[in-house]
This record gives sequence, C-alpha cells and structure tokens, in this order.
Amino acid sequence: MNILGLNYIFHDASACVISNNEIKCAIEEERLSREKHTSKFPVRAIARCLKQANLTLDEIDHIAISVNPDIAVAKKVQYAASLGAAAREFLYSEIGGQNQKHLAFWNWYNHSWPVSKARRPDVHFVDHHYSHAIGSFHVSPWTEAAVLAIDGGGEWRTVWMGEARNGAFSQFSETLFPHSLGTFYSAVTEYCGFKVEYDEGKTMGLAPTGDPTRFFDIVDEMVRVKDDGAVELDLSWFDLPASITGRFCSEKLIAALGVPRGPGEEIREHHRDAAAAFQAVLEKNVLKMTSMLAAKTKLPFLVHSGGVALNSVANGKILQAGHFDDIYVMPGAGDNGTAIGAAAYVYKDILGNREKLYHVNPFVGDEYANQEIERFLKSAKVTYRKSDDVCLEAARSLSDGKIIGWFQGKMEFGPRALGGRSILADPTRAGMKDKINAEVKHREAFRPFAPSVIAERASDYFETTVEVPFMLTVFPVREEMRAKIPAIVHVDDTARLQTVRRDCNERYYDLIREFGKLSGHPVVLNTSFNVMDEPIVASPSDAVRCFYSTGIDILYIGDFVLEKEPAKATHVERSIQVPQLSIHGGLNLV
Repeated sequence: MNILGLNYIFHDASACVISNNEIKCAIEEERLSREKHTSKFPVRAIARCLKQANLTLDEIDHIAISVNPDIAVAKKVQYAASLGAAAREFLYSEIGGQNQKHLAFWNWYNHSWPVSKARRPDVHFVDHHYSHAIGSFHVSPWTEAAVLAIDGGGEWRTVWMGEARNGAFSQFSETLFPHSLGTFYSAVTEYCGFKVEYDEGKTMGLAPTGDPTRFFDIVDEMVRVKDDGAVELDLSWFDLPASITGRFCSEKLIAALGVPRGPGEEIREHHRDAAAAFQAVLEKNVLKMTSMLAAKTKLPFLVHSGGVALNSVANGKILQAGHFDDIYVMPGAGDNGTAIGAAAYVYKDILGNREKLYHVNPFVGDEYANQEIERFLKSAKVTYRKSDDVCLEAARSLSDGKIIGWFQGKMEFGPRALGGRSILADPTRAGMKDKINAEVKHREAFRPFAPSVIAERASDYFETTVEVPFMLTVFPVREEMRAKIPAIVHVDDTARLQTVRRDCNERYYDLIREFGKLSGHPVVLNTSFNVMDEPIVASPSDAVRCFYSTGIDILYIGDFVLEKEPAKATHVERSIQVPQLSIHGGLNLV
C-alpha cells in the first residue's frame, strides 16, 4: 500500500510517501525550488520522494491532500455577507484561490494518470486540522494522548482540541475564523516589520530582548481562552480579514503601541516590548488550553501541532508547567507536516490499518551517495579531498574555531536543521554567535543559535528531563554552564535544544562526541545550512554555493572536504556559478 501525501493549498508546500507502515520520504518543495515557504504545487518534491522511495507514479494507490474544499463553504459565504462591498473579493480569495490550486492538482493528476488508464489512485481530501491533529497523533510515540492543534487557520477552523483514546478521537472544543491565536501572533510579527506567515520565529527571538510588562495589560485585552477552550479575539484590535485589508494591525492597535516598524528599519524599544508582551500573552493562553486538556483527559502526554506549535518557547513553558510528562511536536509541525498527517490519516482512519506509524526520526528526506557527490565536485572543478574520518576531522576543525558546513546523510524534514544539513561551530567561544550572524547567516544580530547535545548529557547542561530531538522546545541553560557554552545562550539564559542519539544520526552523534573529548563539552552550536531568506540547502550544488558565498571555513560533504584559503575564509562572493544536481540526478548549470 503506497500513499502519496500532499500539502499545496497553504504555505510550505510538501510531499511525502508512506509505504508498508513506514514514512519512506518527505520533502518540502522549497528545498528544491529554492523559493522559501512556497505554496506552489510540489511537483519537484513529488518526483524526489518517489525516487527516494524507489516507486513510480503507477505504484501509488492513494493520494491524501491536507485540505477539504467542501468544509465550511456556507460559513464562508455567511461571513462574506458581513463584509459588504468586500464580500466578492473575500470569496474569490477563500474559495476561488483554493479552487485554482486544486485545478493545478487535477491537471497534474490527469496528466500523470490519463483517463484511459485502467488503474488510477484514489484521492482523499482530509480536513486540514485532522491532518494537523489526528495525523500528528498517528505518527507520535503514544497510543493515547491529549491532542491540540493551533494555527492561523485551515478551511475555517483555527484550533482543534481533544484526545485520542482506545483507538478513537474525541473533540472537546474548536475555534473558528476569524478568532485565531495564529492571527494574534501574526499581528505583532507585522507590527515588528517582519513577514507574516514567514518570520514569526524572528518575533519569538526578539521577544526576550524586550520588557513584557510595558504592554502586557493592553495586549491581554486582545485575546482570551473561554471556559470551553475556544479562542476569542477582540476584533477591534485587528484589521481582518487580512486577505482583503492587506494587514493585520488595526489603527487602534497602532495608537496603543506606537509607530510600527517598517521592513529594514531600526528595531526600537517599543517594538521589542510589543514582541515580549505578545509572546507572554500567547504563552498565557496556550498554557490555559493545555491546563484544561490535562485536567479533562488526565493523560500524561500531549500531541501538539499547527503553526503555533513551532513556538518553541511556549512548548518549553508547557513542560515547565507540569501539565504533561512529555509532548510530541512533529518535526514539520506547520503546514509542511500536514502532507504526512493527511497520509497518516488515510492510512489509519480511512484504510483501517492497525499498525502504528512513527515519525521519531526526522531524517526522511533525500540523500546523495559519495559517488554522486564526487561526480558533482569534479564537474564543478572545485578543489576537494577525501577524509578518512570526517567526524574526527570536523571535531578538530570546530575545536580550532572554524565554522563548518555539515552535509551528511538524509535531509531533515521540517524547519530546523538537525545535523543533516547544518552549519556548526564551537559554542564555548563567546563571540561565535555574532560572527556567524554577520559573516555567514547575514541576519539580525539579536537572533540566537541552538545547541545540539548528545542525549545522555542533556540534563548536565539544560534544565530538562525529556529528550527533544526535533529542536522545538526551549529550556533554561543551567546556571553553572552558561559561561561554558556562551554562544548558544540567549539573552534570557535559555536555548532551543536538540538532543542527539546515535541510533538516529550516527555521524552527527560521533562528531559531537569527538568534539566533547577535545573541548570537555559534548555540545555544538547548530544552525541551518542557509543564509537569511533562503531555504536550507538540499543538494551538493546548494551546499557548495552557500559555502563559497559565506564565511563558512570548511565544508564536510559526505566523505569529502572543501577548504578555503585562509585569507578568503570570510570573503563573501555571491556571484559564483556552480553546476547543480537536478531532481533526477543529472547536472544542470544554474
């Protein structure tokens, strides 16, 4: 049984293949198209997933799509009636725009399987929040759990709250558009001059640099969780629907908080304080919801999904509050992961398979063998050499203060680099954070970097009793360790942690362990292998281009090593042209 899962209606288009009770491959389209957060139909990701799974289109039995176009049409029409002259534009955006994307799917489907074919795969349109909530549960480690999905919005729902127990799902509460915690947080992202549905992570990183008390009482008036668990916005603070108005913040919000920041403008104190207040109020409301779920279900585990589940600071607060013993947030908790969730829903709930699916290893993307990598390096005419032990050699480079590119094994799924496509550095050097932000990532100085630590030593450095392999939870750094690994400590003495097990990523674990022998600390600074506003690298071509256009000192790609001349170690040259591996494994000049 082969199932192709797709997300293409909303942002972060993606594809996955589930075959014989296993996630064979999952890839975001942005990695291959190089258009970050793209919502275009994921034709490249489909082709790459099939190649990685060693399948042809004719071997696909079912297609699962993470949106149901028939849900809430009447509610959308009813809401549109309240918009007056803007009703037609709203309906075109909500219904017409989605229909155009579905048309792209059906064109691809009919081209791939003409009506003359005797066998065509069944197509299943899965409720967006079922793809988030129930789909995430199906790939979690547990057989029972409280379940919570919070995002900006799906077909019309913005929150799904319930539980999974005895093989069945119960919904306790839901929230419908325009009331949305995702919209609430998008408003402050816009206010701080960042891109909405794109840069919410920047807002989260900015928040600890501000004072949450300055605007807390004002922001707290904007949203509340009702006694039934539903979210309610005071809509006077927001200019909705943003698809029509072109913005989220109302004049009332701007009058209360001050002049918004324009893109690229200086971040002022009131912008920092606004980010801090919105983050604090978001946490307050998420914690109320998780407290209600814990009290109602009396279950020890929580499955948390949706775009708001990418707020790793809030995830850390859930664990610190003690509402649950542990939480599962899938690596692609946002819309990218709904391709997996929809496929898992079809596999379990529609097709009735009893086996449990698991997505506890994030390395489900594609990979390149040494032969493919070397063929590319030769064609690119770059100087390289083969290493006898890339883990030991890379550890020595880190110990020497080098910034390294690390391109190994299968690509991670989700927004975090987890040791497959990473930029790594020595966290014991206090100036390393500013150096990487300025010379490699070319991004805002306030943004922190994450630590990767071998799992058995995590509690020595961080205040945690659980493993967090997907880097989606923030914990305090132990006070006695903050001065020892300063490059990964944020201004509030926390870090977004990744724990690494050898059975999940042998090479990355061995690298960290070898670095620990040299430095005394089995922890490395880990950031995604990209520059600001670009997707994480996917191919050897992407990796080499990023290496030569940034301040990365050494690239470890498979068993091969690329080094720069010392004088050119931090030189930025963005005009380099190198051959690129196509999704079919050939060579294209880009």
